[in-house]
Amino acid sequence: MTVQNILLSGIVGSTAYGLAHEGSDIDRLGMFATPTDDLHGLHPPKESHVTTAPDRTLHEAAKWCRLALSGNPTVMELVWLPDELYETRTALGDELIGIRATLLGAGRVRDAYLGYATQQFKRLQGRGDGSFSADTRKRTAKHARHLKRLCHQGFELYSTGRLTIRVEDPESYHRFGEQVAADSEAAEPLLRRFEEAFATARTVLPDEPDERAAEAWLRRVRRHFYC
Repeated sequence: MTVQNILLSGIVGSTAYGLAHEGSDIDRLGMFATPTDDLHGLHPPKESHVTTAPDRTLHEAAKWCRLALSGNPTVMELVWLPDELYETRTALGDELIGIRATLLGAGRVRDAYLGYATQQFKRLQGRGDGSFSADTRKRTAKHARHLKRLCHQGFELYSTGRLTIRVEDPESYHRFGEQVAADSEAAEPLLRRFEEAFATARTVLPDEPDERAAEAWLRRVRRHFYC
């Protein structure tokens, strides 16, 4: 798959988190700009391109902005990656990184990260006493690691306005995954603890993101690719 006008892309997922193991897939996430003239036709152009082997997701600039403004944890990673994990950086991509804090709103960050963590917990429930297949145990451990990461990263973003992609103490995440693989209910105390933390912490984020900054950036993208 060839996608033109990529503005920003990099390595995300377990490699970025520091949780990859031998055999882990390398996930890539990026953003591209549709030529502005193509937006005026009868049929709207495709807003996302997703491939496997290699695993890569590319969102059109407007779609990426909408997802980021909603607090989506997956797309948010793209503008908080360590420098060495970026594979494509353009001037417009750097501009977006520069306004990343304006994309954040307290309620949207809380609801998105806790919502995703709760989805992971629901996936863990009802999986028996740990005697299920090795493949199911592996998936369960993975969902548990995601749950813990979403709680920690979401609370950091909510309370400090910063997002650290690489987790502290990766081994603790792997241990947690194995504990939950043996007993899915072992995940509940962590989720409840972070629900309480979000409810009582003072956030540094505004109530709502500043959509004007994203709108102004997107209009610069449209002008740049108008021909």
